[in-house]
Amino acid sequence: MTLVVADTGPIRYLLVIGAIELLPKLYDRVFLPRSVQGELTHLRAPEAVREWALRPPAWVEIREVERLESTLELDVGEADAISLAQKMGADWVLLDEREGRDRALALNLRVSGTVGVLELAAERGLVDLSDAFAKLRRTNFRIAPQTMREALEQDAHRRTRNPGRTASEGPTP
Repeated sequence: MTLVVADTGPIRYLLVIGAIELLPKLYDRVFLPRSVQGELTHLRAPEAVREWALRPPAWVEIREVERLESTLELDVGEADAISLAQKMGADWVLLDEREGRDRALALNLRVSGTVGVLELAAERGLVDLSDAFAKLRRTNFRIAPQTMREALEQDAHRRTRNPGRTASEGPTP
């Protein structure tokens, strides 16, 4: 069973680009700290994000978090996501911000983010990575252009090894 804890950023951007349903296809259980739910329901969040967070789907579980001392310098959502991932022994923690990612890696957590989720989904034939990145670029998501180029190059290389396979065909056995 694959357990993942998510911070605000990946959830927000997957919602905004219409790719949130990738999460239950990639992971068995998705956990959000209560503080992340609070950030997602903030008045400045897009309406669709607020509505989703107020009534999350059945595959999302909201948890209260006892924050670890080692995460106090981070944003509340990041700190809580890292603390919850540690406490639960989660397989992955989804974080987009550099400081949070670095801290989670220092604590020996496996880290991914919005781009990593989209790459994994593309590997499994669940999404066209180029289309997903195009949607992401139309948001205020920040990432080095080189990172996206490299991911698209790897995706193109993977697809040349599996010619004819499309996102609608689903994962290969």
